[in-house]
Parts: sequence; C-alpha cells; structure tokens
Amino acid sequence: MFTGLITDVGTIDRVQSTDAGREFRIRTSYRDLSAGESIAVGGACLTVREFGDGWFTVAAVLTTLGRTTMGDWEPGRRVNLERALAAGDRLGGHMVQGHVDAVAEVIVVQRLADALLIDLAIPAQLAPLVVLHGSIAVDGVSLTVNAIPDAHTVQLSLIDFTLKATTLGNLRAGHRVQVEADVIGKYVQRLVAPHLAAATE
Repeated sequence: MFTGLITDVGTIDRVQSTDAGREFRIRTSYRDLSAGESIAVGGACLTVREFGDGWFTVAAVLTTLGRTTMGDWEPGRRVNLERALAAGDRLGGHMVQGHVDAVAEVIVVQRLADALLIDLAIPAQLAPLVVLHGSIAVDGVSLTVNAIPDAHTVQLSLIDFTLKATTLGNLRAGHRVQVEADVIGKYVQRLVAPHLAAATE
C-alpha cells in the first residue's frame, strides 16, 4: 500500500532483459533498502531484487509491461519513487495500491495563474471510476480531479510543489502516463454491478 506522496525521483541507469523480465537499475537517494521490499516506481508496485549504495534493481514481467509504459523506458529516464506505507505513517495522499489500471495520454498542458492544468485522455473503462474532486494516481502521484471536461477527459491541477518534487512538471501533449483509479471506486463498482445488471433485465 502507498499514499501517492513521492519521496524520491530516481534515474534509470540500466535496462536489460533477464529471466525475471525487463530489469531496471535505478539510482536513488534511498540508503536502507532490503531485498524483497515493495517500491512504487512510476506508480507501479515492483519488488527490489538487488541493491547497493544509491541504487536498486526491479523487474517488470509481461503482464506489467502490457498495462504500463515500462516497455518504453530507457536509461536516463527519471521516475517517481515511493516506498511502501509503514503502519503509523501519515496518510497524506490517498490509498494507492501500485496496481496500474491503464495508460492515459496527455492532450493539453496549460498554465493558469499559479497552477499547471493537464488534460488526460483516459480509457473508457476508467471513466466511471473518476469523480470530480476525487482521487487519482498519475505516474504514482496522488492527485485530485480538478474537472471532467467530457466523458473521456480528466483535468488535473498541479501545484508548484508537485511540479518540483515529481516528474509531472515535464509532461507535454502526447506523453503517456500510468494511471491508477481510486480503489474505493473499484470496490463500489464491483458491488453494484450485479444490481445494475438485474435492473436492466
């Protein structure tokens, strides 16, 4: 479990194919890692395989590659990092599982006063899970839905701190991002689905 509050921005310095999948070696400021712990890398929960002074490796299997942007990741890419939530930590963002639901595309980036507005084109299956002023994780960052211009678009409003502490300040139209919908919405959708189906019969 994560909160969507980024604690480091790492840099990929090696990508290779291994028996474990597409492996990434990531430079980081983390110094007390352990093998087997979970880290959200760009919002995807991955397992630390090896680590050393200022670096660790993780691997993405085919299933993960199929629902994320990781197949395009190359050395030099900066990635948002968050270690798993510890019992007693402050839950400053929202409940994030690190299970990427889909890839969305940035369609508009515009400055409005002290915020940066970003419009994302989201897949149809995510639309019912997005609510105005609700939570959404984009590349691992906990964000609030600022507006829903239409059924297939979500607008985010990024504050200065987020732009400086994450990779989202580099987003431009055409960029692809990893999106995780609010887990509470997923459970509600699952629970009401049989009743909605019965009502239409």
